[in-house]
Amino acid sequence: MNIAVIGLSHKTTPVEVREKLSIPEADLQDAFAQLRAYPSIEEISVLSTCNRLEIYFIAKDMEAGVREVSQFLCDRSGMMLSELRPYLFVLLHQDAVMHLMRVSAGLESLVLGEGQILAQVKTTHKQGQKNKGIGRILNQLFKQAIGAGKRVRTETSIGTGAVSISSAAVELAQLKLAQTDGGCLKDLEVCIVGAGKMSKLLIKHLLSKGADRITLVNRSQRRAEELAGQYPSANIAVRPLTEMLDAVAASNLAFTSTGATQPILTKANLEPIVDADGDLVLVDISVPRNIAADVTGVAGIRCFNVDDLKAVVAQNQESRRQMALEAEALLEEEVANFETWWQSLETVPTISSLRKKIEGIREQELEKALSRLGTEFDDKHQEVIESLTRGIVNKILHDPMVQLRAQQDLEARRVAMHTLRTLFSLEEETAKR
Repeated sequence: MNIAVIGLSHKTTPVEVREKLSIPEADLQDAFAQLRAYPSIEEISVLSTCNRLEIYFIAKDMEAGVREVSQFLCDRSGMMLSELRPYLFVLLHQDAVMHLMRVSAGLESLVLGEGQILAQVKTTHKQGQKNKGIGRILNQLFKQAIGAGKRVRTETSIGTGAVSISSAAVELAQLKLAQTDGGCLKDLEVCIVGAGKMSKLLIKHLLSKGADRITLVNRSQRRAEELAGQYPSANIAVRPLTEMLDAVAASNLAFTSTGATQPILTKANLEPIVDADGDLVLVDISVPRNIAADVTGVAGIRCFNVDDLKAVVAQNQESRRQMALEAEALLEEEVANFETWWQSLETVPTISSLRKKIEGIREQELEKALSRLGTEFDDKHQEVIESLTRGIVNKILHDPMVQLRAQQDLEARRVAMHTLRTLFSLEEETAKR
């Protein structure tokens, strides 16, 4: 297989490096254009989330392809390869296939078994198609990985009660807020900046922990109102982004989850408005970070980011490890199925040549027959005969083609292809492809 993946993740790479390589949706078109322009790259797809950046590709020359994608990452991050290399992983062939299966199933996630990554893999597939990066092979790989992710969640219990990044963030906040009573967030002023999927999950988990005073701040006030409207019985206020600082300063607890590429909360804009004797807890679950690193030096503020969630998540992992082993067995089957499909591609030139030759014979004989019937033979009758001969050819070729594709014994398949090429004199046609 000439499949590879180069990437980095929360496992080995701190957030300050991950944010340099994050590719927001607005930049994807340019990223695909740059990657597709490399001479060794045949197919390409980009998976970018808060916890990982992974580039899957098919290369004519694997060594050159790895160099080219690595150069893209250097250009993107502004880092030298010598700086970036300690954080990168490179997986080739079957290892790359298994990795995408594991990612889709949630086995590589910070929160083992979390469900959001499956939706992100689906989005990656669609974006790859939209930006003309995905061809036949990556299309099949992503479709099978998505199916594998669904299968793991259906046939194992790994997704049952799985915590998400958002729920882990709420749990972290509970641990850090001394004034919570038995983990209840009742009577605390809570602010959420952002109104996307992560914010929706934040609201869900905050309400389950007793939060009853939530302020939602977002650039699009309509979107924030729509999100708040999904919880009609909850006390959720909506404020415009222009009032973000006031909303944060009035809170005991604030979460940020926006697509901003630069920090929106900094020491400069928070220090003048925050009570230095207070205890404001800020939890940033965005990558790139929404809260600047210098905020940790502001009196009255305690600041946490996605990397601080690991301790919370670790408490929930052990009970899921047995489920992960069950999932691994299913994924081995999916990888084997993909390998079978991959190997069946070897039959394509022979099948195409056989169909081309038989179709050529059909057209020649049909033309002879129609010429003998004369001009008085009308178009309607010609269409009937055309359809008849085409149907006969398709039915004759159907079984041999199905059997050839389905043959899993590699040597037996090659013998069958050699026999077909010999019997039908296909050597010349196949060689031309």
